[in-house]
Amino acid sequence: MNLNTLGWNSFFKKSFDSLGIQDWLPGRVAKEHRQAYLVVCEHGEYRAEVSGRFAHETSGRGDFPTVGDWVAISPRPDESKATIHAMLPRRSSFSRKAVLAGGPAYGECKTEEQVLAANVDIVFLVCGLDGDFNVRRLERYLTVGWDSGATPAVILSKSDLCSNTDEVMTQVEASAPGVPVFLTSVIEGSGIEDVRRHLSPGQTGAFLGSSGVGKSTIINALLGEEHMRIQAVREDDSRGRHTTTHREMILVPDGAIVIDTPGLREIQLWGDESSLERSFEDVEQLGRLCRFRDCRHNGEPGCAIAAALDDGTLDSGRYQNYLKMQKELQHLARRQNQKASLAERAKWKKVTLYQRDLKKNRK
Repeated sequence: MNLNTLGWNSFFKKSFDSLGIQDWLPGRVAKEHRQAYLVVCEHGEYRAEVSGRFAHETSGRGDFPTVGDWVAISPRPDESKATIHAMLPRRSSFSRKAVLAGGPAYGECKTEEQVLAANVDIVFLVCGLDGDFNVRRLERYLTVGWDSGATPAVILSKSDLCSNTDEVMTQVEASAPGVPVFLTSVIEGSGIEDVRRHLSPGQTGAFLGSSGVGKSTIINALLGEEHMRIQAVREDDSRGRHTTTHREMILVPDGAIVIDTPGLREIQLWGDESSLERSFEDVEQLGRLCRFRDCRHNGEPGCAIAAALDDGTLDSGRYQNYLKMQKELQHLARRQNQKASLAERAKWKKVTLYQRDLKKNRK
């Protein structure tokens, strides 16, 4: 296996060379399920797990490898196994907030980053047009997509089941200005080649969206074979079944790389407000046109946002979604700052206790 085929480049080579350990090999995580990994390298595939030292030095869930990560491994060829000793810096990562059960130190739960895919060049946000389409959900996906560091693109799947595709396209293009939008139908064989041409050899594209929107079906069409197992959605509510139960990286015949992910029932934001500014650039621009710089858009004179809402230039649902996500990110920032402050206090408490012990031992 040629590393360049897997997306290897000078950025990752420089990071790997800086480790300076000749016995380690670079590899890319192709599958991950409950911290059990399948790593692909020049010598083949290895089932892998992180070393004890690696696990000890992590500070949270987001520090562990995920599909798409480049890692340094020591292989055991006779067993077809390997140990992961280090993870190379990520060029991009698609993350969401995960709320996990915790101990008394965190109250009843703790908030951590869950990385869904790493080192992705293009994030394909897939929305089905079979009755479950929701533009507000798409705006949320776009915000997380911009925050990942990858370039987002939108795939509107199952267009054969939609009678007003022109209207939907207009709505999506208004909510995703400047983002490529692909209208696809695997049944009719339309739009798939457009998606294929959007991925170049060596590039990695991740497919994300709700259950049953057709991510695996599109990937099968790109592969030209039924690699990913699929199931029909429920007819009563157009909701999908979680056929894909783990994340997986797959090589496409033309040289590109795709990552399939399980369907997301919901996606909570993990990032900062800069990604919100990219997704809602129209709202941000209106805010800069207000008469007063500190305008709260709540009845102040000369408010450009209020004027746009009144004349219909700005959709009310879109603005309310913007405010909702802004509050989520502000709350997340406060939680992160509080967690960092507690960690800093704990560190200095240990230093103080250590210094006290030194003084006692000197007496």
